[in-house]
Amino acid sequence: MSTPASTSTDQQPSHTPTGLIAFAWALVGIPLAYGLYNTVKAASALFGA
Repeated sequence: MSTPASTSTDQQPSHTPTGLIAFAWALVGIPLAYGLYNTVKAASALFGA
């Protein structure tokens, strides 16, 4: 069995601000949603649905 490289037990879990997480998701999610919308719109026109 392998052991972790750092055996220190003094490490505290880091805290990421909720606003930063929401901003990061929006930064990725909004362009992704826009691209998916355009893809579905183009595919529906292509297949005549």
